[in-house]
Amino acid sequence: MTIDTADPADSDDPFDRIADAPFDEAISERYLVYALSTITARSLPDLRDGLKPVHRRLLWAMRLLKLDPANGYKKCARVVGDVIGKYHPHGDQSVYDAMVRLAQPFAMRYPLVDGQGNFGNVDGDNAAAMRYTEARLTHAAMDLMDGLNEGTVDFRPTYNGEEEEPEIFPGLFPNLLANGSSGIAVGMATSIPPHNAAELIDAATHLIENPKAEEAELMDFVQGPDLPTGGILVDSKDAIAEAYRTGRGAFRVRARWHQEDLGRGAWEAVITEIPFQVAKSKLIEAIASLIAEKKLPILADVRDESDEQIRIVLEPKNRTIEPDVLMDSLFRLTDLETRVSLNLNVLDANRTPRVMSLKEVLGEWLEHQFIVLVRRSEFRLGKIDDRIELLDGYIVAYLNLDRIIEIIRYEDEPKKVMMAEFELNDRQAEAILNMRLRNLRKLEEMELRQEREDLLAEREDLDKLINSKARQKTRMKKDLAGLLKRYGADTELGRRRTFLEEAAPAREIPLEAMIEKEPITVVMSERGWIRAMKGHIDAAGLAKLKYKEGDGPAYDFHAQTTDKLLLAVDDGRIYTLGGDKLPGARGFGEPVRSMVDIEDGAEIAGLLKVEPGGRLLLASSAGKGFVANAEEIVSTTRKGKVVVNVKGGAKLIVVRAIPEGADHVAAIGENRKLLIFALDALPEMARGQGIMLQKYKDGGLSDAIAFTLEEGLSWAMGGDTGRTRTETELGDWIGNRGSAGRMPPRGFPQDNRFS
Repeated sequence: MTIDTADPADSDDPFDRIADAPFDEAISERYLVYALSTITARSLPDLRDGLKPVHRRLLWAMRLLKLDPANGYKKCARVVGDVIGKYHPHGDQSVYDAMVRLAQPFAMRYPLVDGQGNFGNVDGDNAAAMRYTEARLTHAAMDLMDGLNEGTVDFRPTYNGEEEEPEIFPGLFPNLLANGSSGIAVGMATSIPPHNAAELIDAATHLIENPKAEEAELMDFVQGPDLPTGGILVDSKDAIAEAYRTGRGAFRVRARWHQEDLGRGAWEAVITEIPFQVAKSKLIEAIASLIAEKKLPILADVRDESDEQIRIVLEPKNRTIEPDVLMDSLFRLTDLETRVSLNLNVLDANRTPRVMSLKEVLGEWLEHQFIVLVRRSEFRLGKIDDRIELLDGYIVAYLNLDRIIEIIRYEDEPKKVMMAEFELNDRQAEAILNMRLRNLRKLEEMELRQEREDLLAEREDLDKLINSKARQKTRMKKDLAGLLKRYGADTELGRRRTFLEEAAPAREIPLEAMIEKEPITVVMSERGWIRAMKGHIDAAGLAKLKYKEGDGPAYDFHAQTTDKLLLAVDDGRIYTLGGDKLPGARGFGEPVRSMVDIEDGAEIAGLLKVEPGGRLLLASSAGKGFVANAEEIVSTTRKGKVVVNVKGGAKLIVVRAIPEGADHVAAIGENRKLLIFALDALPEMARGQGIMLQKYKDGGLSDAIAFTLEEGLSWAMGGDTGRTRTETELGDWIGNRGSAGRMPPRGFPQDNRFS
């Protein structure tokens, strides 16, 4: 592979500029340059002012346009034009998007741009075009740039060398943590949520006084993120502290809500604050989808009643629903609870990216501020020396005013004469010559000497400040205290918005708690048509039900909408139906095969409801069976769950609930032999073939049932009478599991079924 690596100016022949180089090396070198550029000049903020280059250039351009808070607004298009024309040669839309974010009070804890017009909203709507919107700087931005004209930072040429721009902003406002930042570079990213400036200032003051303070001490001041949209931070203090100690972590943030009573036991939940960076419109759409798709049946409606303040109203299905149950469900299913990540990956003073702890960030930021303080003091010293030099010249001029006027009036080269006669330097002589006549009356010796003395005193204080670390710390604490007047916790701008209320993760609410509990009567026909009638219908009411021609009743029982139903099929698979999902009683219902995926050729073997702690007796036609916990075989998919393994043409034929207190099993085979054995002889399993209930020479099992021996064994008498017979003298039929048994008592049904 040949790569052009030479300077085009070295030769006119393009073939002379081609050099042999491995392709992978050439690509890696160029990609490394791109990666470093992305990391250091685009995606990661600088620790010292918390800004990326595009934000810094925006604010600098607005400063040069004199868009301070006391002046009027200018069109954003004018600002963007200056930025891309002088400092940031990128797309105008990307620059405008960055400017819009700096002006959004729901995105920035302390906005740096004061916008006028449509700058978007918390619903997620976009801002108006830059030709319609106007902007100026905020006080926070002015605080961040304070000292730019005082020699506090270095300036560098712009991309075309025509202008200069500051490398960094010197202001005392702790912008990195106060407003946060996010960005994705090459191989690394940063994510810093906003914090409370007053807390940061208090923590920095404590760190000045105690440089060896531990992270835990700083957490006494910094409680955690303070998000523009408020909300509630529900993590524990230990988890929050660990995130700041390592510089990596995440915080659970929930919406703020309260319960409003509507009278007569009715209520509604009202959300007044939503988590950071959650679009309100999308949040409401997500909640509405849960209602439409019946994924949250305990919620009836959601309404957006917001104006300037957020107000989202949630209406429960009925007044008996617990508010905490409803909100926990929403916290799990929607963005009413989100995770705000913390990744303190920033560029340090050497432009090196690294992940820092809270103490490291505050410590290095303070180091930068001490450097700014010293540079500002040195700059002021230079100005004082310049002024004192001029004052010395003015005093000489005042004491010799008549001679000075004479020299200026009659000498051809008055400057040289004054310098020689009064021992003035060039700058002093030039200043005297440049004075206007009207200023001569202001040359009063006392005023000049007083100003000189004041400057000398200030100079002495500055010298002491520059040479004393203790004085620098005292001055820094004083300056930080002054900053608190604007951002203190007692001010509207500085009061904390996100409060800490430790809470466990949102509970996984069982389906029964989300469904309105109502009595139903479940009816399924012989052909598998199922329906649920409201209320508990008696036998007379059930007798009036109509079925399709050639069809008839098969199963009916009372249940609740909150119950789970088990549908067993003779291939050993068991499906689960929700009582609230069953079709109504209009018509003949719906085929149960449309609700679950039953294999072709498989027939229904049983339908019953799941009782808490209930057990089932399961047996195949091969005579093998076992006991199963009903709650353990509940499935969550349409395909159900294989519970009984049937082989060799056998089918699942017995699916019966085991009555409470039952202690024996009665099994009868196709050979009409009855055997009774202890229930304890059967294993409890979640899946399998089971073990042999009864021994057969020919045929297999016909039916089996669990019962209480003391109460006797009952079976239907047959016919339409509905009468049953109970046999209590059963000693002749009791034996060991797996025995052959003997003929049943006289009168036992000819179909060999217990019911």
